[in-house]
Amino acid sequence: MKWVLDHVEEFFMIPLIFAMSIIIFIQVVCRYVFQNSLTWSEEMARYMFVWLVYFSVSYTARREKHIRIDAAINLYPKKARPYIEILSELIVLGFAIFIAVTGYTVFGKIAWSGQMSPAMRIPMQFVYAAPMIGMGLTAIRQLQCIYRRIKALKNHEEVTEA
Repeated sequence: MKWVLDHVEEFFMIPLIFAMSIIIFIQVVCRYVFQNSLTWSEEMARYMFVWLVYFSVSYTARREKHIRIDAAINLYPKKARPYIEILSELIVLGFAIFIAVTGYTVFGKIAWSGQMSPAMRIPMQFVYAAPMIGMGLTAIRQLQCIYRRIKALKNHEEVTEA
């Protein structure tokens, strides 16, 4: 179970990248070899990419590889840096929660409207669920990161990668 929780993002990201690549390849072949485009491929690849982006945000949060400005943290005394890093993680957590809640609101409106995608005619709520789920996972990963940092601070240790 721990392995599944530790690798949930990869479980979705790898098939999404693979399927997107295949769909785009087939679209290019159909367009340039057979002179006939598929009607659904670009839309499908776009929606897969949206999901991939949100899972990637959670993945980078878990690995603690999101973009940060280390130069600003290095301006502070060494003893203050762990606290500044925790503050930074709390800000990212707040942002993730804000986007997840906003995503939930938008998801509800889209689900209620019954909006369908133009080419594939799938319910748009599947697409609009990505920010809610992806940033919800990101919030969970940020909480895990904050917990590790506080635990390391209490034990006077360096924080290691998840």
